[in-house]
Amino acid sequence: MRVVFLSPNYPPEMPEFTRGLAEVGAEVWGMGHDPIESLHPQVRRYLAGYIRVPNLLDLESAVRHAVPQLERLRPDRIECLWEVGVELAARLRQELDVFGQRPDDAKAFRDKDTMKLRLEAAGLRVPKHARVRNANEVRAAAERIGYPLILKPIDGAGTRDTHRVDSATELETVLRQVAHVPEMSLEEFIDGEEFTYDTVCIGGQVAFDSIAQYHPRPLISRGTEWISPAQIVFANPHIPQLAAGVKFGRDVLKAMGMGTGFTHMEWYRTSKGELVFGEIAARAPGGRLVDQMNYANDFNVYREWARAVCWGTFEAKPQRRFHVACVFKRAQGEGRIAAVSGLVAARQQLGNYLIVEDLLPIGAHRRDWKQTLLSDGCLIARHPDYDTAMRMMQLLVEQVHMYAR
Repeated sequence: MRVVFLSPNYPPEMPEFTRGLAEVGAEVWGMGHDPIESLHPQVRRYLAGYIRVPNLLDLESAVRHAVPQLERLRPDRIECLWEVGVELAARLRQELDVFGQRPDDAKAFRDKDTMKLRLEAAGLRVPKHARVRNANEVRAAAERIGYPLILKPIDGAGTRDTHRVDSATELETVLRQVAHVPEMSLEEFIDGEEFTYDTVCIGGQVAFDSIAQYHPRPLISRGTEWISPAQIVFANPHIPQLAAGVKFGRDVLKAMGMGTGFTHMEWYRTSKGELVFGEIAARAPGGRLVDQMNYANDFNVYREWARAVCWGTFEAKPQRRFHVACVFKRAQGEGRIAAVSGLVAARQQLGNYLIVEDLLPIGAHRRDWKQTLLSDGCLIARHPDYDTAMRMMQLLVEQVHMYAR
């Protein structure tokens, strides 16, 4: 089984997926625009070879340079779990007649307006929405949809260039901030709790699934610096409280024509109990959610995804033992990390339930919190009791602080 894996070095989870492919017996070839010498040693050790293109983000250029090399290589699979490369992988599969998702479906998973149209046709609840390409279209759609609303890139990932807008006056300010984005989706704002539905599918059937909840919603945490973004993966999504979310997620997958691979979906539950679609991507989630799935189930889903796409099987048995909370910390101040407070006390209170400490070391430059959910590091705790896991998460949010100067 020869697999070409696009962008094996980035985002941060990709080296583990590269390793997973090698561990299930694949001959792994990386593809990217970085020189092979710049790849992490833990990536290079699992690669049989590397295909370099001038720019992985320029679809036509990448296809033009990659296809002749791939024709000689004759891969069995072409995979990508980086959002911006999903359509390129689909195009390359089509050009070489390789098994997997084709361009029309890949575009539907990338294009936020197209995906909502597919789901509306299937009778699923989505926010009111409009595709907009200029300021006048935005203003007209805003009047039709009504405030509050959300404005975001049509093919974006995460919450970059995503804004909540509460009035026509505020809209004018936001329009100036997103003037560089050529095409956007304007959507009804859904007031409710925000969850994920994450799966590994084989031939359209769910082989593994997981649900997480954000605390608070990413749109809030990405707009307020002092917040410690947090999320909890439920030990088992197959409980009465989450049953409607699982059904809704599976209905979405069917309507989207999902085949084999990872998916990451976000959805809302309003105070009245209504479930509303957010968005879906044909890739794994970022922000340490895959690690949380592993800690919840005591298995390796990096490897099981690889087994699914290579061999069409999922051999690990999810244990569904732990609720897993992840808290991202942002240093107060600018410059280098100077101090961390409350961590020793947290260790004493949480004991062995605090399973990951991955904060930037003293002296490291703090990260730009607007550019990365990972912020200045994270702490992860797990516990078999949900209420206890939630208290642990709150403790890490409130009592651990980082300082920079």
